[in-house]
Amino acid sequence: MRSHFVFVLLILFMMIPLLAGSRDVFAQYPGFDAPGGRTSAGSAAGLIPVNPTIDGGAVSTGGTAQVVVLFRNEGGQPVQTGKINLYPSSNVSAEVSLDQCSPQPLEPGAECALAISVKGLQAGPWRVELLMLHSGRTRLVTATLTGNVDASGDSSNRLSSDIETIPNEIDFGSLSAGQTMVEPVILRNTTSNTIKISDISIDANGQSGLSVKADCKELAAGEACIATVSWAPRLKGPSTGVLVVKHSGPTGVASVTMTGDYEPENVEKAQLFPDAVPGKGLIVSSQEEFDFGSNVETASTITVSLVNTGDSPVTLNDIKLSGTNNGLSLSSQGCVAGLVLQPIEACPLTLTWSPTRIGNVLDDIQILHDGARGVLVLPVRGTSTGTVSQNQKAIVLSDASAPTAVIGQDDVMGAQKGQNKSANKASQKSPAPSKVANASSLLDGLRITSFARTRAIINGPGGSRLVFNGQKVMLGGVTWDVKIQPNGIEFGNGSDHVLLLFDRSLSSINPTGAQSGNNAAGAGTTSASGTIQGQ
Repeated sequence: MRSHFVFVLLILFMMIPLLAGSRDVFAQYPGFDAPGGRTSAGSAAGLIPVNPTIDGGAVSTGGTAQVVVLFRNEGGQPVQTGKINLYPSSNVSAEVSLDQCSPQPLEPGAECALAISVKGLQAGPWRVELLMLHSGRTRLVTATLTGNVDASGDSSNRLSSDIETIPNEIDFGSLSAGQTMVEPVILRNTTSNTIKISDISIDANGQSGLSVKADCKELAAGEACIATVSWAPRLKGPSTGVLVVKHSGPTGVASVTMTGDYEPENVEKAQLFPDAVPGKGLIVSSQEEFDFGSNVETASTITVSLVNTGDSPVTLNDIKLSGTNNGLSLSSQGCVAGLVLQPIEACPLTLTWSPTRIGNVLDDIQILHDGARGVLVLPVRGTSTGTVSQNQKAIVLSDASAPTAVIGQDDVMGAQKGQNKSANKASQKSPAPSKVANASSLLDGLRITSFARTRAIINGPGGSRLVFNGQKVMLGGVTWDVKIQPNGIEFGNGSDHVLLLFDRSLSSINPTGAQSGNNAAGAGTTSASGTIQGQ
């Protein structure tokens, strides 16, 4: 018995150097490992979070916060991380924005970091649970992120989307004019991932007049695009609608509310001159109407200025009178069809009235153009107490070689051709005097009271005077060449030729009550209202 005890002590004595030499000896004998020290991967504790619970702080509604989570390898072997899962509360969205743990195995004692992007959707406390797989002993590591979402402005009860809309509400206000209003809506991706937009539409009544135009298909992180919302109300009263944006983000949808109120003004009569429109010409007149006044007995003329007050050229397409046979006539000079008026440029518009009957004249001048509104109507008003005989007016001959086509009598036109041809040849032999402006106006008020083949008597404001065929006479400060024509007296001055007509109703073949019975007294005598006898 004693010998057996000595043998055991000898064996223990021989093993002491081995136990004190190295820890590797225990690796050869698994039974000597410390309790709980063995793992399937050969590591001690594996991957653990440095801080299991992290305070992420406050996040504003619609804002984003970055929270960093650290992990350490407490085992004796390298650890490879795997899938990461995030479980956020309903008032936030969360995603991994940076992963430093996955690229390569984490060595024993080393640390790695994960950056978690937390976006506030609605006010209130928030919480995010993080679960990550790894190859360590525990196989799974967790961390908790907490914080609070602060309300900004009136967004305490509003849920924010991954697509931020600027503005989040559109109020068109009160509209009184019948026009279209346009407002922009900016769509911005506030996440760190690309978001695809599948549809942008407006949910509203068909009569609200709301429509949207956008070309937003995909938004990268931080990218933005614009959608334009138009409102063209069709019915009186308020209009409401919602702009709906469907996307691939966590929330899936974003919206913008729209309101407006259409209260049209009462319809009033159109003003004479419209308001200026950018990019269009605007024709205005120096007078709002042609008012000849009362007690008009002779031919009267009024000239107004048509001015282009717009910022673009205006073309006058046509200028005409609404009525006819009232003694009104427009001048062929100044404002005429086809004239182009540049901005702030003007032209004269001349209207002459030779009353054909006693009473009021009610007419209008229509000026058609390609500017704002397209038409300008100027009233013509006046009252006459006498008439002007159209058979005694002065006619300007535009060409001395042309017949007097104004009076329209074949016998007169035939006779006029021969007279004008000879006059034209004579005028070519000597240099013609300078042209007289408004030549016919110099003969206003003159009438032929007696008429013969070689001479005639004309009556005017300065009294009566006798003129002879082929001689010169001074009238209105201008020297005229007198030519007796079958239908009147042609006064010539250079290229200016004015024909003063003779009213044949005053001749002896058409006697009137005003004719004197002494017309046949003898040759060479004249009548106050007839022809010179014996010629």
